[in-house]
Amino acid sequence: MADNWYVGNAIADGKDNRGWLLGHFLEGADGVRASDAVEVKWGVHPAGEGRDGWQTDEQRTTALLLVKGRFRLELSAGTFVLEREGDYAVWGPGMDHSWHAEEDSVVITVRWPSLPV
Repeated sequence: MADNWYVGNAIADGKDNRGWLLGHFLEGADGVRASDAVEVKWGVHPAGEGRDGWQTDEQRTTALLLVKGRFRLELSAGTFVLEREGDYAVWGPGMDHSWHAEEDSVVITVRWPSLPV
């Protein structure tokens, strides 16, 4: 039986998974990190980096929390700039999105449930 605890470092653990720390897709991850309930990402994005195109037909709820930087979030409902540490946005299934790091930024993304896309 796998252990039901884990202690790690977001930068090191997310290095091979585009920043993702928890989720169903972390095959071989230690027990509690391979979750079908939630996905968590530590996102480090240099200024000018952005998502290529729009994420459409989303079936999960997502929360995005700005740790530092300036991060533009584009939703099908409008464009929002997260610029103060602690600014966040939450959107539900069916909301298309894209993003752009206006400054070097660190964001935490939480999505649930963890579904194959």
